[in-house]
Amino acid sequence: MQALIEAAKASDYPAEIVGVFSNRAAAPGLAIAASHGIATASLAQSKFPSRDMFEDVMTQTLESWDAEIVCFAGFMRILGNDFIDHWLGRMINIHPSLLPLYKGLHPHQQALDDGAVEHGCSVHFVTHGMDEGPVILQAKVPVLPGDDAESLAARTLVAEHQLYPEALRMLAAGEINYA
Repeated sequence: MQALIEAAKASDYPAEIVGVFSNRAAAPGLAIAASHGIATASLAQSKFPSRDMFEDVMTQTLESWDAEIVCFAGFMRILGNDFIDHWLGRMINIHPSLLPLYKGLHPHQQALDDGAVEHGCSVHFVTHGMDEGPVILQAKVPVLPGDDAESLAARTLVAEHQLYPEALRMLAAGEINYA
């Protein structure tokens, strides 16, 4: 998120960060966004009787900010069909693996357990399947001798910070579309 905020400060960047939403009130990104004068909101899904009700409020919040594109970063929730259908083609996520490899949780450890020689990250459109949407961009990082999940994650994070702003730029500029 910090990388997206920094990229959007450039006068020629085609997107503006209008708000940051979290399902955890203590998420560090909320304080970072607020320090940049960006609107923030947090709601715990557990406070709602259903996922659909939570997602309805989330959509209302996003729309109150006039959001046109939704970028996920660390939002570890399975989304309902109505929310996905509403934002389909305008919702992207970054995942720390070279999709379709290592979907879901613990992708760095999955890569190490698999004996992978390269790893990386992917920005993809969010669709109904977990980490299954069309890939927009990927960046590769080597798996080095002696890597553990933490060291591989740290190296991958550097690539994520470069990749995500570029993918958002491409989508906001109309250079790519969901197909």
